[in-house]
Amino acid sequence: MGLRKFKPVTPGTRFRVGASFTEITATKPEKSLVVSSKKSGGRNNTGKMTMRYIGGGHKKSFRLIDFKRDKFDIPAVVATIEYDPNRTARIALLHYVDGEKRYIIAPEGLQVGQTVLSGDKATPEVGNTLKLANIPLGSIIHNLEIHPGKGAQLARSAGAYAQLAARDGKYATIKMPSGETRLILVTCLATIGTVSNSDHANEVLGKAGRSRWIGRRPRTRPVAMNPVDHPMGGGEGRSSGGQPRSRNGVYSKGYKTRSLKKYSNRFIIEKRKK
Repeated sequence: MGLRKFKPVTPGTRFRVGASFTEITATKPEKSLVVSSKKSGGRNNTGKMTMRYIGGGHKKSFRLIDFKRDKFDIPAVVATIEYDPNRTARIALLHYVDGEKRYIIAPEGLQVGQTVLSGDKATPEVGNTLKLANIPLGSIIHNLEIHPGKGAQLARSAGAYAQLAARDGKYATIKMPSGETRLILVTCLATIGTVSNSDHANEVLGKAGRSRWIGRRPRTRPVAMNPVDHPMGGGEGRSSGGQPRSRNGVYSKGYKTRSLKKYSNRFIIEKRKK
């Protein structure tokens, strides 16, 4: 995995930094694990725009990803490492010994031909999925469950990882990618390793058109709007627009929106870094 810097042959490639795709081993996805994906264009069921700056973009098909890893104690061989247009990380196609095929989020260092396992018999090696109770302290993990059996919800994007810091009774202490430290049940599953494609954060699109291919439309700065359109609009000349806030007037800097009665507050030991 790595980045590719383009020669300035055109204005669009002058600043472009893209992925090298050297780790990709297959160009077409597994047909049985692909479903069609429909775009909304930011419109709801009545055709009205409810989300701005969404529309267009290249057609995508959705790959079904196994976030539960619930085929316990059945070995699987990594058949391919593939690109997924719906996520920042790479995905890996697993061929289980019983004939079933599944996609998983590919961790950094996973190789074609490697065998991975899920369950209590699995060893703490890259790509294997275990309960937090069976993972050595200090291990780097990703694809972390919050509720046992629900499937992975944490540390799933490119380059993300969490760290198992401690265990006490039925809870494990996890250092999250955000810097937050929280408690998670030791019966929850997690996968060993870091999510692949860690260089994704350093990619540069290079031109506005590439942003349109992704499905993003141009975003208007609130300061450039009129007072009727946004609380930060209006003013003479290049005025700053006052306190940063949303279209509905909710402050976007310093104003806390997290509920004081949120059920998971009691599991947070240390809040994320500001």
